[in-house]
Amino acid sequence: MSGIQEWIDNEVKTNDVIVFMKGTPAFPQCGFSGQVVQIMDYLGVTYKGVNVLASDELRNGIKEYGSWPTIPQIYVKGEFVGGCDIIREMFQSGELQDFLAQKGVATGNQEAANA
Repeated sequence: MSGIQEWIDNEVKTNDVIVFMKGTPAFPQCGFSGQVVQIMDYLGVTYKGVNVLASDELRNGIKEYGSWPTIPQIYVKGEFVGGCDIIREMFQSGELQDFLAQKGVATGNQEAANA
């Protein structure tokens, strides 16, 4: 495992929820990353955002790490959940809220989490 792969693996394993995204949670730099931030913020999930635009090594490394070609990528308790489309569909069906609860991830917006 290369240095960037080890770094990514450590981040995935030490953060309950981590979003590898273009930009930051405060300033997403693509629409898909922005949608994931909106969903996570709406649910009140505490998560770490990692800006893959910070380096080519990181941007390419996360695609290899998750065997997933697109950004953003969302990991919960070390498990790859998906990208924007998957997260959006899970959120709209209520499956994301259930998944987070099953994984023991607290959401700050219980009304939204129970919707």
